[in-house]
Amino acid sequence: MSKKDGIIDFMVLTAIVFLLILSVLVLIHEAGHFFMAKRFGIKVEEFGFGLPLLPKIFSFKRGETEYSIYPALIGGFVKLYGEDEAGAGRISLRGKEDPTSLKLRGASEKRTFCGRPVWQRAVVVVAGVVMNTVLAVVIYYLFMLVGNFKAELPVYPPDVSVPHFFLVDQQVNTKIIIGEVVKGSPAEKAGIVPISQVISVNGVHVEKMDYFLNIVKANKGKKIVVEWLDLKTNKKSISVLVPRINPPKNEGALGVSFFPSQTISMNYQSTTQKLLSGFTHPANLMVYNFVILKQLVATSIQQKNVDLLSQGVSGPIGIANVVGAVLDIQNLRERILELLNLAGILSISLAFFNVLPIPGLDGGRLSFILVEGVFGVKMSPKVEGYINSIGMAFLFLLIILVTYKDIAQFVK
Repeated sequence: MSKKDGIIDFMVLTAIVFLLILSVLVLIHEAGHFFMAKRFGIKVEEFGFGLPLLPKIFSFKRGETEYSIYPALIGGFVKLYGEDEAGAGRISLRGKEDPTSLKLRGASEKRTFCGRPVWQRAVVVVAGVVMNTVLAVVIYYLFMLVGNFKAELPVYPPDVSVPHFFLVDQQVNTKIIIGEVVKGSPAEKAGIVPISQVISVNGVHVEKMDYFLNIVKANKGKKIVVEWLDLKTNKKSISVLVPRINPPKNEGALGVSFFPSQTISMNYQSTTQKLLSGFTHPANLMVYNFVILKQLVATSIQQKNVDLLSQGVSGPIGIANVVGAVLDIQNLRERILELLNLAGILSISLAFFNVLPIPGLDGGRLSFILVEGVFGVKMSPKVEGYINSIGMAFLFLLIILVTYKDIAQFVK
């Protein structure tokens, strides 16, 4: 097999795994809406996988529900009878009756979404979020079992204030990571590979970059013994290097580029910590993400530059790129852990962002329902439908912009 064929096969595998993860997350979410609607007797007109931006590529009907697949396989929807005017299931009433009055006649009219009590509509809307949350909990219990109830998070940017997490023992560690190795350099001749961690020099454990550089500087032309860890294979090695006295320009004495990296080691040790880890770890991850986001926003404002912030936001292309990086990990156990972690964080993130009160998302629809339940004021289905449509258009535009950024970054 040629190198080109190998790259194509790897890209195909990456696409399959990416779509498989995304499909599970989307179908689980929409299944929540679907089954609760069925439970309350609401008519489900369509269960769609993919965004209906283009005509469907496949569909079949079973009972009263049509099951469809659309080309844009990055989302899904459940179309409920009488949900809103701009979206799913418009109602045809006799005379000039208003669906907001809930005075609906006939068997089919009683099965509209807008004709159900407030609490039932709220349950149907929230069901998708609940399903993604439950899925995340199940995934992270598996993650903890495979990972011996330990996890590690990067501190990004370095030296930021680390939050105190729930029900876990935590510790901040500093690592020296080798990013690149110059061909023909002392490091390359000694067998050191890119994306490795320096563990010790001359038998002394090292974490601080200054200490490492001082040892290299003091031993130019002399032998030093470096213990390092290949982060792709999780294999430790010991190499003998001779730092160059007069290295080529911009190569350095060892011929490597390296950078300090801080990580948070999380250890769920006690019985209580282990029993609750499936719930507490995703909660800790959300706290961690908020802290990082806050830091990125503050840094972007301070520097008057959004490049750093934009790097922390990814769309489908960016996520697929992460899947490819995970599949490139040679250690099977580490690969499984990273795939579980990716699926778990996507599931809990999908749940969180869907519950935000943004028009077009579940949280936006829930907001209208809660206002009706608290104040007894029901918005016109047509107005609500238009608001949700504007919200969806904004979200589609955001997806397009983030995808463009991911592609530009990938090509670069």
